[in-house]
Amino acid sequence: MKKFERISNVRALLWIAFMAGILHVCSCDFTYSVPEEMKKGTVFGNIAKDLGLPVKALSDRKARVDMESEDKRFCDLQGGQLVITDRIDREELCGSTPTCTLNYELVLENPLDLHHITLQIEDINDNPPRFPKNEIKLEIGESAIKGARFPLDDAHDPDVGRNGIQSYALEKNAYFILAMNSHQNGRKYCELVLDKELDREVQQELKLLLTASDGGSPQKSGTAVIRVVVLDTNDNLPVFSETIYKVSLPENSALGTVVLTVSATDADEGANGEVTYEFSHISEKEARLFSIDELKGEIKVIGPIDYEDKARYELWVKAKDGAGLASDARVDIEITDVNDNAPVIQIKSLNVPIPENVAPGTEVGIFNVQDKDTGGNKHIHCSIKQNVPFKLNPSIKNYYTLVTTAKLDRELVDDYNVTITATDGGSPPLSSSKTIHLYLSDVNDNPPLFEEQSYSAYVSENNKPGSSVCSVTARDPDWRQNGTVFYSLLPSEVNGVPLSSYLSINGDTGVIHAVRAFDYEQFRSFKVQVVARDNGSPPLSSNVTVSVFITDENDNSPQILYPTPEGNSFMTEMVPKAALSGSLLSKVIAVDADSGQNAWLSYQIVKSTDPGLFTIGVHSGEIRAQRDISESDSMKQNLVISVKDNGQPSLSTTCAVYLLISDNLAEVPELKDMSYEENNSKLTSYLIIALVSVSTFFLTFIILIIAVRLCHRRKPRLLFDGAVAIPSAYLPPNYADVDGTGTLRSTYNYDAYMTTGSRTSDFKFVTSYNDNTLPSGATLKRSPGDNSECLNFTSLDFTENASKCSTLVNK
Repeated sequence: MKKFERISNVRALLWIAFMAGILHVCSCDFTYSVPEEMKKGTVFGNIAKDLGLPVKALSDRKARVDMESEDKRFCDLQGGQLVITDRIDREELCGSTPTCTLNYELVLENPLDLHHITLQIEDINDNPPRFPKNEIKLEIGESAIKGARFPLDDAHDPDVGRNGIQSYALEKNAYFILAMNSHQNGRKYCELVLDKELDREVQQELKLLLTASDGGSPQKSGTAVIRVVVLDTNDNLPVFSETIYKVSLPENSALGTVVLTVSATDADEGANGEVTYEFSHISEKEARLFSIDELKGEIKVIGPIDYEDKARYELWVKAKDGAGLASDARVDIEITDVNDNAPVIQIKSLNVPIPENVAPGTEVGIFNVQDKDTGGNKHIHCSIKQNVPFKLNPSIKNYYTLVTTAKLDRELVDDYNVTITATDGGSPPLSSSKTIHLYLSDVNDNPPLFEEQSYSAYVSENNKPGSSVCSVTARDPDWRQNGTVFYSLLPSEVNGVPLSSYLSINGDTGVIHAVRAFDYEQFRSFKVQVVARDNGSPPLSSNVTVSVFITDENDNSPQILYPTPEGNSFMTEMVPKAALSGSLLSKVIAVDADSGQNAWLSYQIVKSTDPGLFTIGVHSGEIRAQRDISESDSMKQNLVISVKDNGQPSLSTTCAVYLLISDNLAEVPELKDMSYEENNSKLTSYLIIALVSVSTFFLTFIILIIAVRLCHRRKPRLLFDGAVAIPSAYLPPNYADVDGTGTLRSTYNYDAYMTTGSRTSDFKFVTSYNDNTLPSGATLKRSPGDNSECLNFTSLDFTENASKCSTLVNK
């Protein structure tokens, strides 16, 4: 007893373990039973509940129902429920097979998950039994004995199981009864059994009603009329050479191909021995594919044979003699597969556009590849033969994921056409391709870059405010707003003034404009930082330095420093009578505020009392004797010097230089006349006109001259009242020093002689004589024989109310 209990316990444990294993294996498979001919929209399963997932989770994971083939789907996923989407006809889908199933796959993404769904189609009694012909003709000899059997045509009902044919019934009569039998495959057929011998002389023909009924609810039936013709004796049935014929037929066989030839013989003679052939039990679909020759027994192909549609056919052939006696044989046709289906690539999911900053290995798409062929013809290899940063990774069953293999850069390649090729294992292999367009979305990962590392702009001074200085250009390879560039100036100062007072920039074009006119004499160059910023989030920027150089224009005339042109006084320089040719007599000092060639000064004597006596250095401004001074030369020499720059156009300034040829100050006549000689030269033309018109004015003018000279002889003065001051080194502000043209040589010393008592005083520099030059810091002493009043000074400095004479020491 204890041993029996122990065995029972072991069996119980094994049973529990077996059931747990079954549940674990089937945890990912779902089976649903659906009657055929259900209305569209009928719900037959709640997949969300069965998976234990909320409906939103299914939507987030892009749940969908897929089939391996591209046939009608019949069902789909709606809101977590499985619903009927098309009419399901079990007989059309599965024929007479006992079971009819449809296989689906529930695909979930993120992560990829696969569940198998099996849909079992349940048969309903929607088809009545049908006989091949409405009338069954039997010719029975009157010699037939009681109990003789005569096979009848079977009725066909496409339904299966209880809904198939379950019984036959024969109309009640005096001669025949009905016998029911079953084939090896369980299909029922009937035979007409003679219950009473026939007598042709009594009745030559009988008509009986045969009824075939199925077992469905409600029950359906079909009828045929049996017409029995009483003949003379026919006692042999046709006999087939084989009871079961088996043959292999390749799919895609040409129309008219002979599948096989059945043969039956009848031992009777005459019409009773002539055999004809026909299909005794065939579906409508099979009747569209095969035909049989009534006389030869050849079964031919009359429709397209597709292994993927059906792999095996079972046909029944009836051989009938002339008297109506018949026998049946079965023909089994096995369809062999041919590699006639190329792989089919289906896009299940595609995540585009792809951000350009995704990491390598990111999943961007899911693909499914199917091949309807079988065996080696069904083995598929997928590949990407292009040089693209993507690859295919095999996943669950026939699924592949498309992932990135390298970093992407939209600025280098903004889209890819990826061709996926699927090749099966047939001979020869078949392949198919699908090209998908993958495009990238932009990420702001590139700052604007200027076309040049630095910019230089040259602007002429006195430019117009608002004029363009230069243009900077920065390019951003990013897209749309990430690549839109705006320009601005980095705040700074130029000579203590905000940069915005000098320059502005167009934020869209990068053109830099001058806010006001520039002056080369104030500053010659400055630098500015330009910022280029894109419109991304966050924005990226870069800087560039723009060097602005002010170019000089010839807008300043030369300025005479010596002799000074200011005031009404004039300066006279004494020239020794013994001055030789080439002796330095004086020097014109001038400067130009411009620079470069605009400040290159040239000197020229435009007018002189004796044109051949003096010459001036073109670039130095030094006045020298062109020949030796002679006694015949006029004591008073007036020179008009023109100082011209080298600008385009050139600007010039003139000055007057008064020279007095004398060795002794006592010999100097009144210097005032020299100024008048200058005035006379200006009035010469007017005097000529005056002499022609009015002669009396000439006499009056002579009288006035004489009166003036007499007046001055009464009051001789060596010094003039007007004060003249020449600093030792004088440069106006902002003027450039030009070597050799703007300063006096330090080795020359000059004596100054001045007169008093006239409004236009003379001041004269005479050529240097080193023997009489006083050392620096020494003073002039009054000579006993000199009646002029001289004050001692070491620098040339005059007050307004005192006249002084000294030796100028130029350091």
